[in-house]
Amino acid sequence: MKGYMLNPDKEYVRKILEGIYRKDGHCPCRLNVDDTTLCPCDEFIEKQICKCNLFVLRQEEGKEEKDE
Repeated sequence: MKGYMLNPDKEYVRKILEGIYRKDGHCPCRLNVDDTTLCPCDEFIEKQICKCNLFVLRQEEGKEEKDE
């Protein structure tokens, strides 16, 4: 999805991908298993919400978050 990337934490991504594999392609963070929970799930596609943080917002180059 445009503007998103895989979480940069490789170990975290590995664990989430293992969960997706164990659930036959479905989001490991969801209790229900149906067509809406196939990764990437409908909620991510429609609302850009990834409950398990596999997909995160891509930071724009040159912009950094500042604590003010």
